[in-house]
Amino acid sequence: MKRIITLSMLFVATVLFAQEDESKKSFNIGGSIDAYYKTNLTSSDRAVFGDNGDEFQSFGTSFANKTGFALGMANLVASYEGGKTGAVADVVFGPRGLGAVGGDDGIFVNQLYAYWNVSESTTLTLGRFNTYLGYEVISPVGNFNYSTSYLFSSGPFSHVGLKADFALSEDVSLMLAFMNPTDVNNNFTGDYGLGAQLGFAGQYLNFYYDSGVVLGFEIDYTGGFDLSEDFFLGINGAYADNDGNGFYGAALYPQLATSEDFSIGLRGEYFNWMMDGASDEPSVFALTLTGSYTLENLIIKPELRLDSNSDEVYFDNDMAPTKSLAAFTLAAIYSF
Repeated sequence: MKRIITLSMLFVATVLFAQEDESKKSFNIGGSIDAYYKTNLTSSDRAVFGDNGDEFQSFGTSFANKTGFALGMANLVASYEGGKTGAVADVVFGPRGLGAVGGDDGIFVNQLYAYWNVSESTTLTLGRFNTYLGYEVISPVGNFNYSTSYLFSSGPFSHVGLKADFALSEDVSLMLAFMNPTDVNNNFTGDYGLGAQLGFAGQYLNFYYDSGVVLGFEIDYTGGFDLSEDFFLGINGAYADNDGNGFYGAALYPQLATSEDFSIGLRGEYFNWMMDGASDEPSVFALTLTGSYTLENLIIKPELRLDSNSDEVYFDNDMAPTKSLAAFTLAAIYSF
């Protein structure tokens, strides 16, 4: 009799465990699309540069560089979570995603990785994942400003390798990574990169190092503070050195929520290019004012941007060299 009861209890426990285990499994599909209109306010919108006169005058940053009506990207993210393990496949269609690897149109694997929650405080991830450095990301859904900063455009976009995330306490985290050189899918050189991130209460100190084959060494701080219920200040600063060449700069991101549907934010950035042996290194100061209006899953972003460079790298309406360029952009982003 005891044996029958014991077997019955074991069967019930097995069924309950299986049901609980099944409840932890989930499959989700999400993503976004974006498109925009851009016009230069201090220069012609015509494409007049390049060997065939087919390059647009724009800021020296990634994405949203074409004038007139233009496409951003379609982003499709599939994720599966099964208790202790899971996987993410993130595919991008269009210029914004392809711009991260120097392309234009087509299909790009943005992220593709599997992970294992070894314990409640430790996670291992293997594959391609977006960079941990910097304040901004590739997807426009994750950024307040639609155009991107010089810091984001100059640093890594993605990594391929193995990383370990440790939750050391409620406020303290540590990440260690062993990777191919940044933004390299296939390692043909035998070189590798090392990465680390130390987090404390929403503030992150990031490190990256390779032997100089791509980036060299970069240290980056990313964080922010809620100064009130409606006012947030984001901060990003970075220094990168590859045998005397590299960059350094800082950006502030004050953002004010004026209502549940509308926010306004400013990005103020100073950026300097380091050039080994150069007596006069180029620099730029950029101001970007962005509004963000949300209607269900649609985000509409009007944006004014003014970049002022130390050198005459732009052209005005009369095609005379000038140090500054201003533009207006209207972007539409839909997330699902």
